[in-house]
Amino acid sequence: MISIYTDGACSGNPGIGGWGVVILIDNKNPIYLNGGQSETTNNRMELVAAIKAVTYFNEKKELTIFTDSKYLKDGIESWIQKWKNNGWKTANKKPVKNKDLWIELDNEIDKHNVTWNWVKGHANNEFNEKADFLARKYIEEVN
Repeated sequence: MISIYTDGACSGNPGIGGWGVVILIDNKNPIYLNGGQSETTNNRMELVAAIKAVTYFNEKKELTIFTDSKYLKDGIESWIQKWKNNGWKTANKKPVKNKDLWIELDNEIDKHNVTWNWVKGHANNEFNEKADFLARKYIEEVN
């Protein structure tokens, strides 16, 4: 069983952003990933965290991803199909923000069997808190 916790953070929006990932394989020692960008948004970092988590695996896997971002979960589970059908336009006929990352994430998750779960942020979920810590760690190191 592979459980993944992802989070993104930003100091300013846009501003310096970080992403964090905690990967648990069969509940063994966690694998920690993190990074960031100097000029980005929180939503972009949420997407990058998910992309980095999924691309960690070279072979097809059953992945359960936990995120505290409704933007990420709703986007990948329900909005993306409508966006693709509408030529990457929103219901208001505006271009989809972060289209590049949505396309990348969509392509990467097609290589696996992914289940998405929303968790409440900052609610004492150990691994969600660790993903948040990893995302903020990048921002603190750059500042």
